[in-house]
Amino acid sequence: MPDVIQLLSDHIANQIAAGEVIQRPASAVKELLENAVDAGATEIQLVIKDAGKELVQVIDNGKGMSPTDARMSFERHATSKIKSIEDLFTIRTMGFRGEALASIAAVTQVEMRTRQAASEAGSRIMIEGTEVKLQEPCAVNPGTNISIKNLFYNVPARRHFLKSATTELRHILDEFTRVALANPAIGFRMWNNGTEQFHLEPGNLKSRIVGLLGNAYEKNLVPVEEKTDMVTIHGFIGKPESATRTRGMQFFFINNRFIRNPYLNHAVTQAYDSLIEKESYPFYVLFLEIDPKRVDVNVHPTKQEVKFEDDGMMYYYLKAAVKHSLSRYNIAPSLDFTLNPEIQQLPSVQLPYTNRQKEETQKGYLYNTFTDKNQAHFIERNDSLKRWKDLYEIAQTPIKSDSDPSQSANGGGDYGTLPSQGFLDTGSETQGKGSNNIMLIHGTLLATTVKSGILLIHIRRAQERIWFERLLEEWNGQNSASQQVLFPTSYELSPPDALLLNEVLADLARIGFDIAPFGQNTFVVQGIPAGLPSGEEKYVLDEVVEHLKNESPDGTNMRTELLLAHMARRLSRNKHAIMQPEGQQALIDELFACSQPEYAPDGKKVFVMMKIEELEGMLNP
Repeated sequence: MPDVIQLLSDHIANQIAAGEVIQRPASAVKELLENAVDAGATEIQLVIKDAGKELVQVIDNGKGMSPTDARMSFERHATSKIKSIEDLFTIRTMGFRGEALASIAAVTQVEMRTRQAASEAGSRIMIEGTEVKLQEPCAVNPGTNISIKNLFYNVPARRHFLKSATTELRHILDEFTRVALANPAIGFRMWNNGTEQFHLEPGNLKSRIVGLLGNAYEKNLVPVEEKTDMVTIHGFIGKPESATRTRGMQFFFINNRFIRNPYLNHAVTQAYDSLIEKESYPFYVLFLEIDPKRVDVNVHPTKQEVKFEDDGMMYYYLKAAVKHSLSRYNIAPSLDFTLNPEIQQLPSVQLPYTNRQKEETQKGYLYNTFTDKNQAHFIERNDSLKRWKDLYEIAQTPIKSDSDPSQSANGGGDYGTLPSQGFLDTGSETQGKGSNNIMLIHGTLLATTVKSGILLIHIRRAQERIWFERLLEEWNGQNSASQQVLFPTSYELSPPDALLLNEVLADLARIGFDIAPFGQNTFVVQGIPAGLPSGEEKYVLDEVVEHLKNESPDGTNMRTELLLAHMARRLSRNKHAIMQPEGQQALIDELFACSQPEYAPDGKKVFVMMKIEELEGMLNP
């Protein structure tokens, strides 16, 4: 048999390696920006065209490279950061693998101009698909100017899998935001298709957060500053009112490197326990400085996942630091056992307690009430409380139905007014509205008797199904009502989220929202769907943006249903409507008038039937 194993050519090997590092235009942006930071730049410019598919250009005023280094930088595993294996465990710079530029050159057309400050002339190099086309001296400012054009031009299959321009631009903005947040002392500028998106001056972390994410965050920032032997934690967290229902406004940096870590994210969320809603996510930008020997950043090609020497200790340090900041700035309740200096100067605290004062106090009503046995919580007897048993018996007496005197609360009537839909047994006598065979259980369930047993209905899910079908009918008829708000409200988003919301403004208008862009990343809400409680619009929009972030490539076909499902969830929070028997009967009637009463819009069951045989089996096992 002939030999079948052979070495891959360098060209194919480079393209395979590029697939691990360069997955989309945002990957190239990340690598080029981090290289500029490592070069000691104080000003970095990013230029994007066609969401990075046509052009990604990064210009910095860093230290630049010599002609030889410029050529060597495009070789695989060529790096200035590592000399020995020990260096791998003390890394503090961004790029150290020596794969970024080589991977970029394998799938793009690259032109780089670079010059060191001490050199009179710079060097220009052009590469296409790892092949060097040109290298010559050139005139250029100190630093590096690198342009990559036509991403995946030589790998059409990879280019075909790139998403829409909006999606790719959102990923680029994500990477730009992370690098800019990690380096507030560096000035950043960004252009997209000739329009300047950002102009960030060098400053402190707070000004950088506001410059990147919007002025709405300025009044909601709470500083965090903790130093221990193991880790130093600093940065900002958001007040509870700034929590949103969208992920993405959570930033962790380990030794100035952005990371993703669900375990640490859980620590921060736990610190906000009982301060924010269950489905909300707090805002934070937190920097953790730790000995590089205690953390491994070499576990993932993108270096966004790390492994700590002691995960548990990091969790508790972080949780304690966040809780301390919340309590120190009077956001979370805390116990303070020290007296205010002003209180300590009061005569009642300073003057000695005399025997006369002691005797007068002991004669007082309060002293006797709280010192005599059983007096602190004593309740005086009265005639009304003596008859509690009579009142209880009256409350438990079944009320006869006006329509059917023979029917009692324990009667096994069936509501024959409901269409069967294949779920209910019909044939028994009709119950009028307000009939007493419906029971409200813990405010969340309705129980009613039918011919074959008991029907348990989940109230909130039933309301969601009813509202969903109403909204769907209005959507199909294009007659959704909108109510104008008396005072329009502004809704500010981060730049990536603003792009997503812009995509669905037309769909939102069709279900009754009147939203218009107002500035770069701000929208003004002038009208909301009829029936939506005031103030709920923010939660609906948050949920819509969160869904769009996680939408699958073919999810646009189901976008309408998901928008209506989010609306139905918000509109179905009316608990008062089912407190009266009439409202309970109306809910049941409307539910079984729906085309699909058995399931809520999210697929969960709305009701369950418990047959008489099953109930008897529970009592007679």
